[in-house]
Amino acid sequence: MLAKRIIPCLDVRDGKVVKGVNFVGIKEVGDPVECAIEYDRQGADEICFLDITATHEGRKTMTDVVRKTAQHVFVPLTVGGGIGTVEDFREILRAGADKVSVNSAAVKNPQLIADAARIFGSQCVVAAIDARRDEKGNFHVVVHGGRKDTGLDALEWAKRCQELGAGEILLTSMDTDGCRDGFDLELTRAVCDRVSIPVIASGGCGKLEHFSEVFEKTGADAALAASLFHFRELTVEQVKEHLREENIPVRRNGK
Repeated sequence: MLAKRIIPCLDVRDGKVVKGVNFVGIKEVGDPVECAIEYDRQGADEICFLDITATHEGRKTMTDVVRKTAQHVFVPLTVGGGIGTVEDFREILRAGADKVSVNSAAVKNPQLIADAARIFGSQCVVAAIDARRDEKGNFHVVVHGGRKDTGLDALEWAKRCQELGAGEILLTSMDTDGCRDGFDLELTRAVCDRVSIPVIASGGCGKLEHFSEVFEKTGADAALAASLFHFRELTVEQVKEHLREENIPVRRNGK
């Protein structure tokens, strides 16, 4: 079994890391560069930045954040939020990001994945998929923070993203996100069974056991969390130590 990755996620607005619940009660957590340096020290395998402003000014701010972070942190950086064109990819990658995550724009224009993969390589393209169950229990792709159901079958969309050239899938369950009752094992397992590229599980982690559970019961290659790390309920080191105790392979110090 390949080493599993632990990825802290930082939502950035106006140059600050913020956290809220369903976009309500958002409060500042800290400086993104300082947070990234700390997570690097703790042994994070990668760091994910999400630009939740996603306007032109937000993009400029995020580019500065990525550039400063890349000077101090040497684990891979993934950046998403408001990415809509190949030029957006180029700008973020030039700033020092290793991967770029696309969500709504790819749903609207799937060719964006293909074009970015052709120009920059599949290893740079992360397809972010937000999914929610419908009344029949089928998984649909949702956008706009989970508020708009696209009607797309999430499992078929994941397969299509791979075919278009995405090198990885960042999978967030909107049913479990923020609930802290554990990752959505059914959704994660279903997507992992459909694709051969790495899948990052996101949404719902609330305690140590949820990390080992998602790796033991699904084919996820990585697990992403935010609040648990930001509010120092857990450190990356503690998560990795727990996984080692459960005989789940992890990298040491991000290596």
